[in-house]
Amino acid sequence: MEKNLTKGILFVALGATSYGMLATIVKLAYKEGFSTAEVTASQFTFGIIILLLTYFFTKKQSDEKATSKDVRNLMLAGTSMGFTSVLYYLCVKYINASIAVVMLMQSVWIGVLIEVLQTKKAPSLTKIISVLLVLLGTAFATNILNTDIELNTTGLIFGFLAACSFSMTLFTTNSVATHLKATKRSLFMLLGGGIIVAIFGFVTQIGPNNFDFMRGFISDSAQVRDFNFEIFYTWGIILSVFGTIIPPILLNKGFPNTGVGLGSIISSIELPVSVLFAFMLLKEQVLLIQWIGIAIILFAIVLMNYRLIVKK
Repeated sequence: MEKNLTKGILFVALGATSYGMLATIVKLAYKEGFSTAEVTASQFTFGIIILLLTYFFTKKQSDEKATSKDVRNLMLAGTSMGFTSVLYYLCVKYINASIAVVMLMQSVWIGVLIEVLQTKKAPSLTKIISVLLVLLGTAFATNILNTDIELNTTGLIFGFLAACSFSMTLFTTNSVATHLKATKRSLFMLLGGGIIVAIFGFVTQIGPNNFDFMRGFISDSAQVRDFNFEIFYTWGIILSVFGTIIPPILLNKGFPNTGVGLGSIISSIELPVSVLFAFMLLKEQVLLIQWIGIAIILFAIVLMNYRLIVKK
């Protein structure tokens, strides 16, 4: 195995594992009374600061400079990162972390749909079968067929919207300003995401009372309370490291070496990692049928990307 390929696999695996830990960390922060606005604000604030410092201390004269078009496109692409974080964390507020990550993995078939709309070509039989397997696996993994289980509809909607946003993040990560260093690309994308997070925080927690109708829809209470800055020295640093610093840098470094096919398969490790963390730290019940559903989804991802690996 080539050295670059080995490094690429390692980078993608570590980046995906880091993402997989997020839902459990957010759940723990919620248990201490922190809000979605506080969680996302602290995560992106620390992420931007640390990436800025990393960028300036590792900057070289030979590095290719980002044009104004590159910056604009990366920040626009980064807005999907902000939407993904906000929507995913709202999803985690309403449903188990082990089910939330399954909803996020709907990005697999949503990505196929985006590809169809972009190329205006019908998907291959392999992709159609893979999509059906993902949907079947989702039914098992969420245990939705069990009539005794009540899944929160609001949480499922937020999870689906997070998957749509995450699909756009994956698409732009592999297509926007790829000639720039991973650190620089991650920084500008994070700045774009930070704008979305700042708007969300203003609307839901800081802004005037005329936003109450929106607060009531996306939070447990429409009542405004002061921003709790304790989040910055408790969960904020942990969230930023595992949510906005490690993953984008490692994925931006890893995908060019693994290719989209192999990279997508390796990054699917996020699913079992997230479920395992929820099982071990949150004591969430994960039934055998749910593990079967997770296995089906992972198999579908391998099947969908098999030809890309063979070509490589």
